[in-house]
Amino acid sequence: MNEVFYVSSVVAVVSTLVAITGVNAIHSLLYLIVSFLAIALVFFTLGAPVVAALEVIIYAGTIIVLFVFVVMILNLGRESVEQEKRWLRPTTLIGPALLTTVLMGEVIYLLARNTSTLSGVEAIQPRELGSALFGPYLLGVELASMVLLAGLIGAYHLGRRYRRDEMEERRDELAE
Repeated sequence: MNEVFYVSSVVAVVSTLVAITGVNAIHSLLYLIVSFLAIALVFFTLGAPVVAALEVIIYAGTIIVLFVFVVMILNLGRESVEQEKRWLRPTTLIGPALLTTVLMGEVIYLLARNTSTLSGVEAIQPRELGSALFGPYLLGVELASMVLLAGLIGAYHLGRRYRRDEMEERRDELAE
C-alpha cells in the first residue's frame, strides 16, 4: 500500500511541475488533470475516499468544464482550429496517457488487494468531514468560496466581448 502512495505522490509532483513549466496551455491542462487524479489517489490511500471523490469531481471535472467554457467564449475562428490540430497530435497525449496508466494500474492494484487505507490510518466518514468543514474550518471554506468568486469575476472581465463600436475604435487606433 505504501508503494501506491509513493508512486502516486511522484506522479503528482512530476505532472504538476510539467503543468507549471509547460509552454503550451493544452499540454499543461492535461498534466494538471493527471496531477489532480494522482492527488485523489493519494487521498484514497490515506483513508479519505470522500475527499478523493471530491478531488476528482470538483477539481478534475471543473477544470475540464472551465477550459471548454473559455474556448467557447474566446471563439477565435479558423486559425485557432488549425492551431488546435497542430497542438493535439497523438504524440501530445503520450506523457499524460503514460502517467494516467500508472495511476490506473495503482487503482487496479488497490482494488485487487481489497483494502483502501494505509496501515494504522482509519477511514474518514462523510459526517466527520462535514463537521470539520463547517466547524473549525468554516472560515477557510468561506475564504475559498470568496477566492472562487473573485476568479469567476476575473474570468468574466477577461472574457467579455467588447461592443461593436469599441472594436471599431480599437481597429481605427491600430490602423493609425
